[in-house]
Amino acid sequence: MGGDRAPHEILAGARRAREELGIEILLVGPGDGSLGDVSGFDLLDAREVIAMDEDPARAVRQKKDATLVRCAEAVRDGRAAAMVSAGNTGAAMAAALLRMGRLKGVARPAIATPLPVPGRKGAPTVLIDAGANPECQPEWLVQFAQMASAYVHARYGTAEPAVALLSNGEESSKGSPLVKQTHARLAAAAGVRFVGNVEGRDLLTGQADVVVTDGFTGNVALKALEGAMGVFMGILTAALGATPETKAAGDVLLPYLLPAAAEVDPEETGGALLLGVDGVCVISHGSSSARAIFNACRVAHELAESDLVGQVHTAVAGVPAELPG
Repeated sequence: MGGDRAPHEILAGARRAREELGIEILLVGPGDGSLGDVSGFDLLDAREVIAMDEDPARAVRQKKDATLVRCAEAVRDGRAAAMVSAGNTGAAMAAALLRMGRLKGVARPAIATPLPVPGRKGAPTVLIDAGANPECQPEWLVQFAQMASAYVHARYGTAEPAVALLSNGEESSKGSPLVKQTHARLAAAAGVRFVGNVEGRDLLTGQADVVVTDGFTGNVALKALEGAMGVFMGILTAALGATPETKAAGDVLLPYLLPAAAEVDPEETGGALLLGVDGVCVISHGSSSARAIFNACRVAHELAESDLVGQVHTAVAGVPAELPG
């Protein structure tokens, strides 16, 4: 029931994942027939829905029969191997944390978001944290790096991911107190191949496999990229349709532009991942189409199969972080 196009696009994406990839899908939603044709699916009946504008933590605690809550419980209870949601991001995080639980030793779960690197197909840069923790401690950012490194290894097969720290300059002397303290800790951290600082302009260049930052900065950077891409595509579309000459040029360029556009299409990534909880949780964009849900189901299945949770647990095991009281 989550997302701007629910439930029809969600069902269409789930059906495609089942038919084309052979993934077993458990739908979580109302069993009163309002979903339409759900033949061939198992359905876990849940009658409450958390709206996009509701307070996440309060809604998860009060709405025991919400679809997001039941979805996280299905993973916790072993009925499902992973959860996928295009609904309220905060509620998805809260449901995963409160129902699945936090992995032992993890200070704070964080959102890992793949960023496309043009020309480097299949190997994006992972930004962490993309919004779960607006205020952070240096030890938490070190754990984010460890968890994201495990994620990149499990999903993309990168043996020793290069980890960078987002700052306002490449020099180790640049940055806020949080950045400077984190820089020193990352340089000495176990399981992290730290390559130094990167700036915002480097996020799509492939200089690092993982870029670490606090959730406030990461979310601002992510939304800035999304906005810039949207503006650029609008300018390009308007220019190619401005005159008969530009339309003719567009016909020539289109076969070259479409593959490039596909590389930076967020619907191909399958969504972001909440790392640090005891289960696989894929968070898709609120405007997700059937194609985005198809890819989210594919990613969730692959990460469950590769034991991502076990790899993240191993990455942070024995590495102390300041846990909240």
